[in-house]
Amino acid sequence: MSQQDPERRRFGADYHDYRLRSPLEEEAIRAFEQRLGIALPEAFRSFVRHVADGGAGPDYGVVGLTEEIDDEEALYGLRQECLQPGFLAAPFSYSEKTARPYSLRGTLVIGEVGCGMFSRLVVTGPCAGQVWLDDPDWGGFMPGPDFREWYSEWLASDPPRRGGGPS
Repeated sequence: MSQQDPERRRFGADYHDYRLRSPLEEEAIRAFEQRLGIALPEAFRSFVRHVADGGAGPDYGVVGLTEEIDDEEALYGLRQECLQPGFLAAPFSYSEKTARPYSLRGTLVIGEVGCGMFSRLVVTGPCAGQVWLDDPDWGGFMPGPDFREWYSEWLASDPPRRGGGPS
């Protein structure tokens, strides 16, 4: 992707620069899960273990499990909330789009879309493994594909054309 987009025209590429963080060892993943009382959805767990602990991905990229987030970034407070005891282990009971107010418990914020929107990995319940879009100002909380499909669609997307316009 980096070679196809040397000018970093794809949205978010200038932020993540198509770089991946190193994958995590099994022990680090297990420690994360045990500390928060969860089991990560298999596709995401496999990604973190065998591909990368975050980095290049849709929008501004994927936030890694061990990634430190600057307290000035919009993601900081959301990520801190996710890491509170019981937050991720709480049941996630939605199955379709829902409007405010809605609970984000049972979801892990894994990316920033921009304009106050965030990608959240559902960790518990029947939708575990899906990446939902959290758009609190306009769209509500919207279901999305499984993590593997979400990431694969980004990988398969065409780079922006020269001269702008839709790809």
